[in-house]
Amino acid sequence: MFSGTVVALCSAPRSFLPMRSYPSLTLEAGVGVVGDRYAKRIGFYSDLHHDGRQVTLFESETLRAIERDYRVTLTPADHRRNITTEGVPLNHLVGRRFTIGETLLEGVMLSVPCRHIEQVTGKEVFNAMIHRSGLMARIVRGGCVRVGDEIKPEN
Repeated sequence: MFSGTVVALCSAPRSFLPMRSYPSLTLEAGVGVVGDRYAKRIGFYSDLHHDGRQVTLFESETLRAIERDYRVTLTPADHRRNITTEGVPLNHLVGRRFTIGETLLEGVMLSVPCRHIEQVTGKEVFNAMIHRSGLMARIVRGGCVRVGDEIKPEN
């Protein structure tokens, strides 16, 4: 089907702080990214808690498409998602389980953009991210995720 990789990992301890890049993140099953604002329940949407928002993913291919189509450059830290992927059709993972390194995730729903991202980045990206805002996932089996880890669907 496909095999992709992790190209960037990001997290922020609070909703209005910039995302920081890391070589690895620890995912806690049923909770989220250790140290991240949503795992701590202090994220921008924490009052709308949804167990499928434990970790978020975004395609690097979308970053290139936004730059090409809208002339807006975004980094993996700008899109405010935890895991940036390469070679993974995230839309196809809704309702499916997949592995990243030693972890097991389940795609729950597609992300939708919000105006908050424009406030944080200072870039007009809301329209550019409609229908390509990434994937929200539940952490079924936690562990460490590293840049370069393989991403593949569970058999």
